[in-house]
Amino acid sequence: MAWFMTGSEFAKRSGGPQDSSVSMSAAVPEPIPIAVNGTQRVSGLLQAPPEARACYVLSHGAGAGMTHPFMSAIADGLSGRHVATLRYQFPYMERGAKRPDAPELAHATVRAAVIDASRRLPELALFAGGKSFGGRMTSQAQAVSPLPGVRGLVFLGFPLHPPGKPSIERAGHLSEVKIPMLFLQGTRDEFAELHLLEAVCKQLERATLKLFEDADHSFHVPARTGRKDSEIRAELLDALTSWIGRIMAGEPR
Repeated sequence: MAWFMTGSEFAKRSGGPQDSSVSMSAAVPEPIPIAVNGTQRVSGLLQAPPEARACYVLSHGAGAGMTHPFMSAIADGLSGRHVATLRYQFPYMERGAKRPDAPELAHATVRAAVIDASRRLPELALFAGGKSFGGRMTSQAQAVSPLPGVRGLVFLGFPLHPPGKPSIERAGHLSEVKIPMLFLQGTRDEFAELHLLEAVCKQLERATLKLFEDADHSFHVPARTGRKDSEIRAELLDALTSWIGRIMAGEPR
């Protein structure tokens, strides 16, 4: 039996119709400080269930911080699937500013969070990534210099280009990433035209692309589809934990 619990498995065990992306046994987030450098610290939230065997270092998107409902739902859902998370703020978000940090500072923050997770949870396999901007900053940091102990990167909506400006320039650094990558992407994502993202992933030796039909950049689906956002999120969480399990088992993807 897999060491994690999928959303459908949780729903069967709980016997209820509740959102299966969030387990009733989700660990309580613990506020922690993370030192980025000698002068700057940012806030973090460590959520580590006792059964965890892996930790996902999870960074936020450009416009919302680590406590955004989507980020909280991902952390809760992973906790219920026996995956710990460390969410954290980028310095600009910590200050309440709207303009994201320069790449060098963002990369340093990613690296500091990974090192902190490794120190606090040394027995767990490490994975890193995040939502949109946070995921891209994580992959850039990995491309510059491998993040210590990280076995794979997971992107929750990779921002390949700005809306309405299709391009693959933001993908240039991905060829320097030598660890497995999982791209979780909606087919209606305006930040990544599907044919461009598919072409990028095909050129990457260790990339897996998982698509979610009709979902946008926030993994929202229109009411006309007859599906709920919580269902998409549960599928996303199951795909993420399944991929982590395969990487830990030694499979290439």
